[in-house]
Amino acid sequence: MIIPIEYLLLGGSILLLLSVIGSTASGRLGIPALLLFLLVGMLAGADGPGGFDFDNPWLAQSLGVLALSLILFAGGLDTVWEQVRPVGWKAMGLATMGVGMTTALIAWFAKIVLDFSWLQGFLLGSIVSSTDAAAVFSVLRSKNVRLQGQLKPLLELESGSNDPMAVFLTLGMISLLTNPDRTVVDLVPMFLIQMTLGGAFGYGMGKAMVFVINRLRLEYEGLYPVLTLSFVIFTYGITATLGGSGFLAVYLAGLVLGNSEIIHKQSLMRFHDGLAWLMQIAMFLTLGLQVYPSQLVHIAGKGFLVALFLMVAARPIATFLTLLFVRMPLREKTMIAWTGLRGAAPIILALFPFLAGVPQAELMFNLVFFIVLTSVLIQGPSIPLVARWLKVESPPTRETRDTQKPSTASIKDGLVELKIHPFSPGVNKQLVELGLPKEAVILVIRRDQQYFIPSGNTVLQAEDLLLMLVDSAKEGEISSIFGTS
Repeated sequence: MIIPIEYLLLGGSILLLLSVIGSTASGRLGIPALLLFLLVGMLAGADGPGGFDFDNPWLAQSLGVLALSLILFAGGLDTVWEQVRPVGWKAMGLATMGVGMTTALIAWFAKIVLDFSWLQGFLLGSIVSSTDAAAVFSVLRSKNVRLQGQLKPLLELESGSNDPMAVFLTLGMISLLTNPDRTVVDLVPMFLIQMTLGGAFGYGMGKAMVFVINRLRLEYEGLYPVLTLSFVIFTYGITATLGGSGFLAVYLAGLVLGNSEIIHKQSLMRFHDGLAWLMQIAMFLTLGLQVYPSQLVHIAGKGFLVALFLMVAARPIATFLTLLFVRMPLREKTMIAWTGLRGAAPIILALFPFLAGVPQAELMFNLVFFIVLTSVLIQGPSIPLVARWLKVESPPTRETRDTQKPSTASIKDGLVELKIHPFSPGVNKQLVELGLPKEAVILVIRRDQQYFIPSGNTVLQAEDLLLMLVDSAKEGEISSIFGTS
């Protein structure tokens, strides 16, 4: 039966509207909005009032891969490198060693409790080993929780960078299960190739994006988001085609782009943030449609045991062992161990065994689905309480009216008029190319007796008169940039 396109568009729009409107309840309930999107999909599915029988693992996985790529890119784009750099090696340890140890512990538990083989146990552990940044920070934002010290950047970087390791382990275990002739040793070159190519292409494509965006000079501003979207999809596609980690590549590309000076930066960040939300909603709706809640009842007991072991044993043990030699208060390590919410990535990865024909793939998908639900329902609402109990909240900052508004005298003292001479190095260059310090802001430009407010892609011309707000300590640097010293 072919469903008319207008019916699909109508149904899809209704589900999107219900998801967005339902997200307003997430703050009051203290659970991630993503869980509500998932529940909307389940209600619309075959076992719910909607009755829509959606059983297409390939389509769900394809949408999931695209969505996760765009979500990871947006996460990298929003990550401030100066903030996460001090915790970089700690986060990388959690994203690699931590994920590996979590996988091994879940594999042992699955063999003992679920009677899985070792490879099946490692596959289950690989799928649920990564954490979800969107789930963690939606809870923190909804409850106005501010984590002190390096906790927030550490959790942010770990959650954004541990998906590639989980993907590698999942694909590796599927390869071993479907090809009995392969051994664990064969995974070593696969790991090196994936991470090396992923890192190289991610950094290279990020730099390429910066170069193209700043120099292409598109006629319409609306084309810049299309340009970056094309770059993201191309980055994942070319990296994955050549055997690298496409997820690592898009995250690093976003990280490089977000920490570079580019034109239309704020509008691009807003576009990709909105696109990431759209992808998360679409993905969770699709995954909700894919699952059959009636099948979850039969595995609820086993799923709850695995979820409980993951929350109170596997994640904490992996966290404490990874951070064993790190000088960090015990309460902060405990907070990191508890904020390991599972989200989109495990459910997407659980679809991979379906398409590969792995035995017990349906059971594994249902287990993973139940584990994610349990993690979000139990850990999600408890994160603010645990943060207060462990005393890792930072006090809210208070700004007085005097600190928000600089005095007239200080502004006047920092105003500088600067004329661009014909032989100035800045002639025929975009503002973004000049490398101006953050302490210097061009307020207005006079050209041919007319005034206008510049943007990053404004090209300077000879005889332009710039009115700038400059820190007095940076006046010498400004003069050298414009060749007026």
